[in-house]
Amino acid sequence: MQVVAAIYRLAISLWLGGAALFTFVLTPILFRSESRDVAGRIVGLFFPGYFRWGVACGLVAIICRVVMAGKGTVPAAVIIAVMLTLSSIQAFYIEPKAAEIKRHIPSFETTPKEDPMRRQFSKLHGISAVCNLSVIAGGVVLVILL
Repeated sequence: MQVVAAIYRLAISLWLGGAALFTFVLTPILFRSESRDVAGRIVGLFFPGYFRWGVACGLVAIICRVVMAGKGTVPAAVIIAVMLTLSSIQAFYIEPKAAEIKRHIPSFETTPKEDPMRRQFSKLHGISAVCNLSVIAGGVVLVILL
């Protein structure tokens, strides 16, 4: 059971750490050091793997949590389920849809903010950001519960 608990802690840590690193370190550095279009293209290349990483970590964590069944299982499992749902929405709905919309925007630097495609993209980006920050917040709570 100690091995399962260690795998659980590792999955949560990798999920939270990966999300925090990508959100608060790598993405801001890219957008500060490159043009918006170049940074957006680079980040866009990482998004499919980033979101699927969250789904993989979430699946491992929820399986471990169920196997460990005991004190604190239900609250932690609910938090993980919400985080996993949000990561799945990002991986399998928001990211593919945003990538498709992005293909129709020649440049974020020259395309007006009022452009219909840009507005659609901005809306999806906002939803994704809320999902991402919610996953990070859930991860912080799970680390505190450890």
